[in-house]
Amino acid sequence: MKKFKNLKSVPAYLPIVNIDTDMIIPKQFLKTIKRTGLGKSLFFEMRYDNDGKEINDFILNNKPYNNSKILITGKNFGCGSSREHAPWALLDFGITCVISSSYADIFYNNCFKNGILPITISEEKIKELAEYSNRKEEISVDLIEQKITFGNNEIKFEIDNFKKECLIEGYDDIALSLNHKSKIESFENKIKSERPWIFND
Repeated sequence: MKKFKNLKSVPAYLPIVNIDTDMIIPKQFLKTIKRTGLGKSLFFEMRYDNDGKEINDFILNNKPYNNSKILITGKNFGCGSSREHAPWALLDFGITCVISSSYADIFYNNCFKNGILPITISEEKIKELAEYSNRKEEISVDLIEQKITFGNNEIKFEIDNFKKECLIEGYDDIALSLNHKSKIESFENKIKSERPWIFND
């Protein structure tokens, strides 16, 4: 997983509450188990019309937001089903940070496992950041210092220390397991010695 420390981007503001995972990536795109290729279908039903053409007034279809790495959204983002394809689609599009006042728990945790930083701040602060999106001005996110910088202002945010470390070091679940490789191998060798019949064909 790619390491996350800091980020600078013009944020895209999507002021819709209760955006569920089916809105993020509809069910017809869940057949793949690959983490790539889903970005083009992100927010599919909002980005495209019935003929598959881009809808001009959808924010991610317009410059500079089509290259945004930061998405600002309404509350309860990522509700609905637990599909991990939702963070995959965001990441494949290029979004590595989501800012909202609240998230669905499963989506929130899935973000950390896939290299996305979900930041939780108040509705009042969301409105401040939205102005920078409207003006097409960059904001900065510093995970180490746990702050968002915009203009001469900054917003501090809270984050679990373990989740923070995983993002900074680029640890997904597999990498976390591999950190204990020597202990795992030692345990396996001990079992092979004490109970060899388990490993007989």
